[in-house]
Amino acid sequence: MTDKQEKGAMQVDVQLVRELAALLDDTHLTEIEVEDGDRKIRVARKAGGGAPIYAPMPAPVAAAPAAMAAPVASSEPAVPAGTLVRSPIVGTAYLSAEPGAAAFVRVGAQVSAGDTLLIVEAMKVMNAISAPSAGTIKAILVDNGQPVEYDQPLVVIG
Repeated sequence: MTDKQEKGAMQVDVQLVRELAALLDDTHLTEIEVEDGDRKIRVARKAGGGAPIYAPMPAPVAAAPAAMAAPVASSEPAVPAGTLVRSPIVGTAYLSAEPGAAAFVRVGAQVSAGDTLLIVEAMKVMNAISAPSAGTIKAILVDNGQPVEYDQPLVVIG
């Protein structure tokens, strides 16, 4: 036995880590954590295939309640025709992997199926929102740091 093993150093089960990574791919989760007694293993996917997802994010600012006004048909901008990418969860939308970094996509950009469009953070977990199909970004319907609701349209791909 080595000195590290004698002192109770954690033995990493490489096969388990590989299985957890495969499970991330199969289930499209962004991270998974398992605990077995004193041993704890966390495997997380990086955003955009290379930019790490990080935890420190600014807290969303609660908006003041808007006064009730009569609806005006022309006040909301028209959403371009195309595939609507909707939020799968309630959370906060981030257009880049970290503050000051370039946005994942911009209007007019070409994307492939599976490309990261933005991140929705929910309960300190960063969830990459991917393009369901290839196309051109027609509209980005949320702002960076904006709270989003379940099923809210986020991006239009044409």
